[in-house]
Amino acid sequence: MIEATGPLLRIGELSRQTGVSVELLRAWEARYRLLRPRRSAGRFRLYSELDAQRIRRMRSFLDAGISAAQAARAVLHEEASAGHATEIPLGLLAELDRALVTFDEHRAHAALDRLFLSVVLEKALEDAILPELRSIGDRWAAGELTVAQEHFAANLIRGRLLGLARGWDQGRGPRAVLACLPGELHDIGLVCFGLALRKKGWRILYLGQDTPLETVAFALKRSRAKVLVALSIERRRFTVVADELAQFAERGVVAVGGAGATDEYARRVGATNLGPDLVAAASQLAVRAG
Repeated sequence: MIEATGPLLRIGELSRQTGVSVELLRAWEARYRLLRPRRSAGRFRLYSELDAQRIRRMRSFLDAGISAAQAARAVLHEEASAGHATEIPLGLLAELDRALVTFDEHRAHAALDRLFLSVVLEKALEDAILPELRSIGDRWAAGELTVAQEHFAANLIRGRLLGLARGWDQGRGPRAVLACLPGELHDIGLVCFGLALRKKGWRILYLGQDTPLETVAFALKRSRAKVLVALSIERRRFTVVADELAQFAERGVVAVGGAGATDEYARRVGATNLGPDLVAAASQLAVRAG
């Protein structure tokens, strides 16, 4: 069993940190035994960081469209398994792919429900969602799929991931600003990176697609973020903003990612190259910059 560590919180503070009302926290505690409070000398309930983690995970399942009862079971199952991901069910990836390329929205969401309930988020992103999107993109480039199929799949998955991202700037962890470079519209990889970094306790300030650098500068200054993560799939987009990113790197940690980022470029501007595996890179960056 995982032991609770760190300071204990009153329920009001737990509510503030997780963005869930006190009334709903009490309901989840009574109905699903999702929280396991201790008692203070004055008989007040006190909650641990482990309780807060369960609530955040519960919210991520709910935002993905999963019922409260299923979400609570999944959260407790993950904890009982000591956080180790199980294998993705046989045939689920083929089911998801078939639904996406045939424009079957209902079946695609059902497949994603099964995916998020079956494995931890990082594994779902790394071993299912990102490979599926790459496969669809490759088949579109080869003329095997239409642009309509590619857009349908990307937009459906992007919507689900942004649902999981609700509330990812809450809490007390360090903050990272995430932005696509000017002109860059492909942001699903950046969303996946943000979700993985959030799992490490970071807060995410997400600026999204096609972000002007003056907007990035303003966000960094106002948010006091510890890290800037800039992404593009095209090298030329990095080339034209090299001086600006170098200036950002003089004032804080800058990481670059996407197919357009290279080790040589990262060294030139004083940044960290996240590399091709954005989900794994989130863990590495959290350690280096934390």
